[in-house]
Amino acid sequence: MKHFIIGTAGHVDHGKTRLIKALTGQETDRLKEEKERGISIELGFAPFQLPSGVLAGVVDVPGHERFIKNMLAGVGGMDLVILVVAADEGIMPQTREHLDIIDLLQVQKGIIVITKKDLVDEEWLDLVQEEVRELVKETVMEDAPVVPVSSVTGEGIRELIALIDRTAENLRERPAAGYFRMPVDRVFSKTGFGTVVTGTLLSGRLRLGDVVEILPDMEEARVRTLQVHGSKVEEALAGQRVAVNLAGTERENITRGSVIAAPGMLNSSHRLDVQLKLISGIKKPLANRARVRVHIGTSEILARVILLEKDELEPGESGFIQLECEDAIVAARDDLLVIRSYSPMTTIGGGKVIDSAPPKRKRFHAETIEILRTKAKGTPEELLHQFMLSSGQAAYLRDDLERGGGFDEATTAEAINKLISQGLLRQFTSENKIYYMLDSSYSQKADEIAAALGKYHAVYPLRPGISKEEIRSRYFPGMSNKLFSALMDIYQADEVIGITGENIAKKGFQPEPQGEQVQLFRKIEADYLSAGFQTPGWEDIKSRHRLVPAESEEILSYFLNKKVLVKLEDNVLIHRTNLDKARELLVGFLEEKGEITLGEARDLLNTSRKFALPVMGYFDKEKITRRIDDKRVLY
Repeated sequence: MKHFIIGTAGHVDHGKTRLIKALTGQETDRLKEEKERGISIELGFAPFQLPSGVLAGVVDVPGHERFIKNMLAGVGGMDLVILVVAADEGIMPQTREHLDIIDLLQVQKGIIVITKKDLVDEEWLDLVQEEVRELVKETVMEDAPVVPVSSVTGEGIRELIALIDRTAENLRERPAAGYFRMPVDRVFSKTGFGTVVTGTLLSGRLRLGDVVEILPDMEEARVRTLQVHGSKVEEALAGQRVAVNLAGTERENITRGSVIAAPGMLNSSHRLDVQLKLISGIKKPLANRARVRVHIGTSEILARVILLEKDELEPGESGFIQLECEDAIVAARDDLLVIRSYSPMTTIGGGKVIDSAPPKRKRFHAETIEILRTKAKGTPEELLHQFMLSSGQAAYLRDDLERGGGFDEATTAEAINKLISQGLLRQFTSENKIYYMLDSSYSQKADEIAAALGKYHAVYPLRPGISKEEIRSRYFPGMSNKLFSALMDIYQADEVIGITGENIAKKGFQPEPQGEQVQLFRKIEADYLSAGFQTPGWEDIKSRHRLVPAESEEILSYFLNKKVLVKLEDNVLIHRTNLDKARELLVGFLEEKGEITLGEARDLLNTSRKFALPVMGYFDKEKITRRIDDKRVLY
């Protein structure tokens, strides 16, 4: 079933509230002052059961100039707007301003209702209709049907209800998929329940027990109860008017303009990049750094306008701007906003958010303007690609891309698939999670790592490579070890690198002595090989070949890593060939005799006790022999 919101707009005292009562049977004025003065000050709400069975929500917005900001808090969630013009007065100042706002916020469907037809004759009524038709030319209301009614006599009300019902069939439903968000237009405390907020659910779905994030303060709360049109529900869907009872937060922590959303899916910022259009009828141009009132969702924020392309924006002109907001603002890409002058408070323009958390932009900067043009007009995959290029992050989960691109789940998934098919995006898995990485970033990092490894191998030809941790901290700072290991496995499979233990090297690299080192290494190896089981200590080798400390450590590490030498204990090394020979002699002896003493081992190897003891200790650790009292047997 469709869920949508109907809103009214129009000048004060043109009969909006009485019209809603005639349509729904309910009174939307709820404040004592509203009833006494006969005008709407705050937003009013009423459920509306259509003949087709669809239950719509009706928002009654105030028409008085002083309460335009309250009107703006309601119009952002409207799917169908009823522009009300009283037949006895015709077009008035707030009629024009409300129409400007409807046009700027691109409300998808509209109906024009001429109220109080019982107060005028047919000729006058025709003149008012002609006047209205002229007013709405070249606006979103240009093709809207016009319906004269009388809320007092009921004339035209049945026809209007039928028209609303037919119009509802062609309304686009708000997306129930993806993350939910709801700008708060009203907040109060209720005895026995605590904090209650109301608003229109713009996207997603909200369920009992869900944890929500309250922005801009980033506080979390839990949904205790839900109501749609006064009835308790377990789930609310996009397009519905919702009252949410929140547990875990206080009334003072939320105001009109706050947003509740799925945790982690929205950010607050003090800047917005906007494609702005000024109303053609305003009296003067908009200057750089002008102070304005920004209306977005249900919030009103003071901000400075930074014109990025020129020093002034003339009436009717469009341009890219950055808003520097005095308080934190919550928005998503493609959100529509309205800008009013600081003083006097009049609507001067509106626009579309193209980046909800941008960096500070340079004015008159060609690259900046080109980025903004792409953001404003690009396809989802182009925008997602640009977000990944500009964010600097190495790898992304789908949630990161959904949040960063500002798209719903389905649009993000489709954009990802297109980028993969175009060869612009790679995916890989770590801990059962799918990650995405720009192919350009992947290639750039591959080139940087390969170049670093090449230089490293040239300077340290004996070392097995650079440690994994050094590569991670240098090229992928902040990336978890497990994710980094998964990415390195991809690089290894693509033959960019080779991995040995905890070290990374160029593919196919083997540590080997170079140039004059070759003869030195042959001499050292010959020293150990010819020594048999009476092996020299490394300090003796250092002195014999006049090795400096740094060179000595490199050479020893090479021999140990290549397993040419085996370390039996500190400063006791033996050539692998001699160790294998010792093992052969020892095993042969034990197979014949069954046991051996340390003295017998010393004589068998023709060495001293000093060297026989570490050799036998090594074979014990390798589980070739086992010590029983002062003798060894085969393990």
